[in-house]
This record gives sequence, C-alpha cells and structure tokens, in this order.
Amino acid sequence: MGDTLTENSGGRQSSSLMDSLLGLLRIRVKRGINLAVRDVRSSDPYLVVRMGKQKLKTRVVKKDVNPEWNEDLTLSVTDSNLPIIMDDKMGDAEFNIKSYIEALKMNLDSDLPSGTIITRVQPSRQNCLAEESCIMWSEGKVIQDLCLRLRNVECGEVEI
Repeated sequence: MGDTLTENSGGRQSSSLMDSLLGLLRIRVKRGINLAVRDVRSSDPYLVVRMGKQKLKTRVVKKDVNPEWNEDLTLSVTDSNLPIIMDDKMGDAEFNIKSYIEALKMNLDSDLPSGTIITRVQPSRQNCLAEESCIMWSEGKVIQDLCLRLRNVECGEVEI
C-alpha cells in the first residue's frame, strides 16, 4: 500500500502503517433485508465495505432480495474518525466506530458476564441505524450488532 519497512538505529524494522495501526476490525456481514429490485424481477446483491482507501466486497448472491452472506471482512483501523461506508447500486449506509473504540479502551474486566451491555447507540438523523444498537461484552470480547437502513434507495436494510 505504499508503506515501506525501514531499519532504525535499534536494528528493528518499523512501518508507518504499523505505527498508525489502531487494530483490526472484523465485520460480520450477516444479511440483507428487503433490498431493492435492480434486475428484471429480483437482484444479485453483494455488499462493498469501505474505510478510507480500503475496499472489501462480499460474494454475490444470485436472484435474492433477502440475501444471507454470513461473511467476515477485516479492515485495518488507522483512524477511528473515519466512517465505515457500505455502498452499491442497491443503496448506501455508513456507521461510525467511535463508540465501539471507546468501549474497547475501557479495558473491561474479563470476569464481566457475557451479554453485559456497555453502551447503547440510538438511531438518529446523523446515522443509518434502523434500531438501537448495543455495544456489549460477549465471551471476552466487545461486540456490536447493527441493523443499517440503506439510503438513496426505496427500501432495504443490512444486518452486520
């Protein structure tokens, strides 16, 4: 990606990408709900996920306006202020990971019961949430389930 490894005086290698990397974010793209018809009577949907210059894509599901992807896509997070954008001809949505990153930085006790809600994010005009999203502790990890309402299209939601 244009980042090069360099040798410093201590003999160790470092990279500008590694220096700025906050972590890896795994996004499980679960399914689409009531997606817009874009072909003759159905659609062949896929989802494109972008963050900054990174771009990942799910597989195509043929002739289905309610596709089940259940795919994991992994992004390198270098700036928690960058939104994650999902877009294609069937609409677009974006979400911010700031609340999620803040929950990660809390360094929660590993003895916390699974299913404990850390914080809640409410739907608003500033986000694409179709419903409240809970950031929670689950089996030693911080997770967040989202249902995003697609914009610039007549209908459709995506669960991640």
